[in-house]
Amino acid sequence: MAGLEVLYTCVAGDISCPQDAVVCFVHWEMIKSGYRCIGSGDEPRSGDKKSELLPADWSSNKELYSLRYKANTTDTPMMLKAISVDSTLIFNLMNCRTQQVSDLMVNISDHVDTDQLHTFDSAFKDAGGLSEKVTSQLLPSQDRTTGQKAERKSRREDEGEEEAQRRRGEDDDPLRIPNRHPRQGTQPHWPDPLVPPFAAGGADLDPFGSRGGGGMIVDPLRSGYPRSGFNPSSGIPDILPPGAVPPGARFDPFGPVGRRRPGPDPDHMPPPGYDDMFM
Repeated sequence: MAGLEVLYTCVAGDISCPQDAVVCFVHWEMIKSGYRCIGSGDEPRSGDKKSELLPADWSSNKELYSLRYKANTTDTPMMLKAISVDSTLIFNLMNCRTQQVSDLMVNISDHVDTDQLHTFDSAFKDAGGLSEKVTSQLLPSQDRTTGQKAERKSRREDEGEEEAQRRRGEDDDPLRIPNRHPRQGTQPHWPDPLVPPFAAGGADLDPFGSRGGGGMIVDPLRSGYPRSGFNPSSGIPDILPPGAVPPGARFDPFGPVGRRRPGPDPDHMPPPGYDDMFM
């Protein structure tokens, strides 16, 4: 409970009864929740200013304690009163603007050792239980929510720092085998199989040559080599009539392009005596 010991030590000279110790504890809970004390009594004074300390006359009346507070972010005054009834203290916290009131009853002997008032280490009993009562019953609900969020945030930050330290320790271990699975949020870098030196078989993976290389499908009309301007859609004399090949269609020539040579084809005339078995 950081800060409580410093506060208790500062006002130790004013603590003369167990009620004083309980009021000091509740004041510390108010300060921890974002409030600052602006003075004692019911009426504001000209010299009021926000402070984490208790005012000089905070314990002058042992039967009725009156303290005024304001939050750091607003100017709404809060009135805290503690009434001593036998062995208990009854706290009331009122929002002076909305008139909303919360209350808390504390059994003094459950939380304060009367014989050890001037020794902080022994003055409080079950300080954690008293803190829980103050935050859950006396403080306004929004302040409880803010405190819980701050506590969860602090816990997450501590856990994140512990995880970071653990990872740094693993990275520094020369005998540690790296994890085969990539961490969440990262993607493994795989080289492009069509970029050297992994381009072997690229024509099979990219048959049309869309990446700029040569594909495995060869089109004489789209091979990239100079052509003679031959257009198969216009027809081939004595071989294909015009329009037999649709415009833009792939066409593999099946013979010499152009007119046939005049006269009979020598391949059509057998050589003399081709069927004479004695030749």
